[in-house]
Amino acid sequence: MRIGLFGGTFNPPHEGHRLASLIALQRLKLDAVWWLVTPGNPLKENSGLPPLDMRLKAAADLARHPRIVVTDVEARIGTRYTFDTIDYLVKRCPGTKFVWIMGADNLASFHRWQRWRDIANLAPIAVIDRPASTLKAAHSRAAHYLARRRLDEADGALLADAGAPGFVFLHGPRSALSSTELRSKGKGLSKGLDKSLASRSAARDQ
Repeated sequence: MRIGLFGGTFNPPHEGHRLASLIALQRLKLDAVWWLVTPGNPLKENSGLPPLDMRLKAAADLARHPRIVVTDVEARIGTRYTFDTIDYLVKRCPGTKFVWIMGADNLASFHRWQRWRDIANLAPIAVIDRPASTLKAAHSRAAHYLARRRLDEADGALLADAGAPGFVFLHGPRSALSSTELRSKGKGLSKGLDKSLASRSAARDQ
């Protein structure tokens, strides 16, 4: 199995999350992408974070794809940091090849994550381009660290087999949607399920 791991608070989930997952499924030739809906981001203030079950439901309602699996694995195993989560999964699923998926905006600040170099040595990393983040991500501390193991994006299907450390930057359709921006506009889950999410899901099902 070749599994992409896509973590976040998903507060709220949006079409950008889904688009990134579909790009990863296709370009990396993955069997599935797991959305790891975290109990809370250690780098952010979580006092106003909506309940995990609400975020899980919203993510599942949005994903609606047989190979996008919404999971609360971090809450179940009691991890808060990405390294601990990936380490747990790698040790308990020896026959599975995991790929960590992140947006270009996250790569720009990846060096602030706890044990970020160790994360890179646990699983290869696929970065999905994001508006206004391309250059910042490409010149980030983490990108320079991983430069020697960077694959051409045309070889993205080889990333899972290449092992860690490995790195690919995938360009393509980009979504300007941001959970932070949606919350600032009053469309976050703390004020109920975003009506725009419901309308987009309905339109997709027609």
